[in-house]
Amino acid sequence: MVMGANIGTSVTNTIVSITHIGDRTEFERAFACAVIHDIFNWLAVIVLLIVEVTTGYLFHLTLAITDGISFQKGENPPDVLKGLTRPFTDIIIHIDKKILEGWSLNQTEYLNETSILKTCHVMKPQDLNGGQNVSFSDPEVMDKPCGYLMAYFGLPDVWLGAILLVFSLFLLSTCLVILVKILNSMMEDKMAAVIKRVLNAQIPYVPWLTDYFAMLIGAIITFLVQSSSVFTSTLTPLVGTGLFTLERAYPLTLGSNVGTTTTGLLAALAADGDHLQATIQIALCHLFFNISGILLFFPVPFMRWPIPLAKVMGQTVAKYRWFALFYLAFMFFLFPLYIFGLSLIGPFAIYIGFLPLLILSILIGLINVAQSKRPSILPDWFHNWDFLPEWMRSLEPVDRILNHINCCRKYQDRNEPLQDLPKSALDELGEVNDAFEMSNDKA
Repeated sequence: MVMGANIGTSVTNTIVSITHIGDRTEFERAFACAVIHDIFNWLAVIVLLIVEVTTGYLFHLTLAITDGISFQKGENPPDVLKGLTRPFTDIIIHIDKKILEGWSLNQTEYLNETSILKTCHVMKPQDLNGGQNVSFSDPEVMDKPCGYLMAYFGLPDVWLGAILLVFSLFLLSTCLVILVKILNSMMEDKMAAVIKRVLNAQIPYVPWLTDYFAMLIGAIITFLVQSSSVFTSTLTPLVGTGLFTLERAYPLTLGSNVGTTTTGLLAALAADGDHLQATIQIALCHLFFNISGILLFFPVPFMRWPIPLAKVMGQTVAKYRWFALFYLAFMFFLFPLYIFGLSLIGPFAIYIGFLPLLILSILIGLINVAQSKRPSILPDWFHNWDFLPEWMRSLEPVDRILNHINCCRKYQDRNEPLQDLPKSALDELGEVNDAFEMSNDKA
């Protein structure tokens, strides 16, 4: 579940990158920056999940660390963001955390609870006449939700949860769009040039330390805002506008992955003494999972696979912009549901349904590397993928189908060549240009 959460948290910056879809060049850079987080998390999960299942590496490592610690119940961790948002959320809904905790621990007194909403005692006016004492066990005295907006809807928890989910997604998307617009308006002209020069500079005499320093900065900022999604979503438009290079954004993203684990560690320290060791152990699993992924895919330059893969993805969506929406739906919804469905069937179904796809993806990657780096080791007909049908090696057939649908036709942006315009439009542009040149000559 922790590994899945690592993948899920990267969906936010992918959504942010889609706000650049109107500019082909910016969209290519922004989408590459967004998916570099996804690709790193997916690669780390694929490798470390296999290692964990076969060896129990993370379990045994964190168990060895927590075994030698004397645990006592901690205090609630500091949460600056909750202090800012709590007054607003309390107006909307109150959740009874005791019920949630009772369900998670199978406490018998909470097994018959049907709602997690906080309740208060509601009595009829006639029950209070004359100052009579009223027993709360009386059928006329009921526990009902009150004191917040969702209490007046009278809907089950499932429907209230669906309403809040839709509202929160709308609010999240709106805030992200506004964030991108503000950053784009701020990072212009001279300020953009100064920021670009400073952020992409190297540490004198020890340039190799620059990336590790950037990783540290990413971890610190993420710890301060307590959200990797916020930090990486801010990076995406900066890379899209050209202020950051993808190579510099990569260590910042990895540092953010480490920084976000501090939130889990702080929360673990607030657990009861009986469960403190288990909560700290799973929080350390999250920390060492991210550190292990960094050790795999960063120190050795050859192993920084997410960078070239992200560039390929950026080039793909720059040519076929609809592919960004397909990627978002497939990688964050359809593919996880597919794996989840296989897991319900059993381990054998996972091996049959997932391992062939993994092996095929590795083979295709190796062949692509050989075609670009060492084509001499391959047969002549295997130097490219032209021997395959077009639908197996290109997105062009799907693109042609979508272009015949009115809502999905390509539109012209400032980066597309004028030759793609209709002949009538080119003629009109030529006449305007001629008139403009004549007016210049007269001037």
